[in-house]
Parts: sequence; C-alpha cells; structure tokens
Amino acid sequence: MNASGLEMPSSQTLLPPLAPEEQARADLYALIASLLLTPPDAQLLASLAQADSLSSQQSDNPLDLAWEKLVAAAAVVDEYAVREEFDALFVSVSKPQVNPYASLYLAGFMMEKPLAELRDDLAKLGLRRREGVRELEDHLAALCETMRVLITGGQAGDRQTLECQKAFFEKHIAPWYERCLHDIRSAGGANFYLHVASLIQAFFEIELQAFDIEEACPVE
Repeated sequence: MNASGLEMPSSQTLLPPLAPEEQARADLYALIASLLLTPPDAQLLASLAQADSLSSQQSDNPLDLAWEKLVAAAAVVDEYAVREEFDALFVSVSKPQVNPYASLYLAGFMMEKPLAELRDDLAKLGLRRREGVRELEDHLAALCETMRVLITGGQAGDRQTLECQKAFFEKHIAPWYERCLHDIRSAGGANFYLHVASLIQAFFEIELQAFDIEEACPVE
C-alpha cells in the first residue's frame, strides 16, 4: 500500500476485475490518500486539470460539484504553490496547523488508544506497517489507503465485504473526519486543499449513505 506505508503478505491469487462503481470508489480513496500524504506534483496536477467529470450529465450532486472545483483549482495552480501550501498546513518543526491523525482527534494526543485499536484491526485484516515508514497508521491518508485495499484486495489479497468496509470506516474514520476536514478548510493559507477537503467531505458522506442503504436492504 504505497500511500500509507502499509503492506500485506503477497498472494498468487488472481482476482476478477472490480465492478466499475467499486473501482471508482477505490480510485477516489487512492487519490485522497495521495493528496493528504504528499503535495501533488506537476504531472498529477495536469492529470487532475484534464480529468473528466464524475457524471456523464450535468449534476448538482455535492460530490460532482466538489470534483469540478478541484479540477478547476488544479488547472490554475502550480506545483510549487501547492507544495508551499501543503507544508504550511501539514508540516512544521513545532506543531502543524493540521495533524490528520485519529488519535489526536479522538484522544487528544498522538499514539493513544485509537492507534492501538487500529493496529489490532489491521492485524486481523492481514495488514501491517512497512518498516521505515514515517507516518503512523491512523493518519487519514493511511486510513483511506486501507479502505482502498479493503475494496480492491491490494496485492492480490482478499477483498473485504461491504459489511467489513462499513465497520472499518465507521470505527476508524467516521468519528473524527468532519472535525479534521473543518480544520483544513479553516486553516490559514488553505486554497487548493480547501477543495481537497470539500471533495473528501462529499465523498465520505456518500460512503456513509451507501453503507446505510446496504444495511437496510431486505435482500439477503
């Protein structure tokens, strides 16, 4: 799992292609993880600027609108400005404006009980942190990358059920992501990452709605 620094045991099992909607979910989680972990380079910004709409028709869906705004922002910013913004928001020799770690938001300090519980759950899923990786597993980027792996199966590993995805999201992401995204949007100097946070907000809201619909489905 490149963005998060997690890894899973290799497997020779070949998995069938994902359904288009599931691949789209996985791709969005991967993009979010990448943007939260490192500032986008010129190539990624160019790809975003040229990206198609998420919907084939004009839509007022919050996710579609957030995507269009991010695409427009990518078209008018350069990689150096985004790098400076990223550093101002997330990097500091003392305390960054935003520390997107679950333990900090849920327990008030880094490396607290939420991280220990997360590591236990990752172990149950066959996932572990790769040696030499700086970021902790409860960084929002790492959690998004974990969601991608639950959907895709990662390096030919087992794909997890929607029930498992829901349980992981609701336990490790849902309780704190809104506060984190609010902090990103409210931070001084937030420009490109204001649109990133809005995209994440809209996507996560759709994820929660989809989980609820699935749970309520009478078909077994």
